Amino acid sequence: MSVKIRMKRFGTTKKPYYRVVIMDTLKPRDGEALEEVGLYHPTDKEETQFTFNEERIREWINKGAVPSDTVRRLLNKKNFRIK
Repeated sequence: MSVKIRMKRFGTTKKPYYRVVIMDTLKPRDGEALEEVGLYHPTDKEETQFTFNEERIREWINKGAVPSDTVRRLLNKKNFRIK
């Protein structure tokens, strides 16, 4: 089972928000997640748009989870470096 850190979409048509989740790569985008580790609200102010649990993300990366390109970009914005 390969695992990815990716986003799961919620909200309405013009007011989306996302949960950063740990998912099996074979599951659909909005399917059942293994764990929720963060939130992303693209319509909020810059400093409150993205929150995440750094400890849990680091733990999953050490277990072999691979962040999606979008999640990697958001983590880098918050100075969370992935080795």
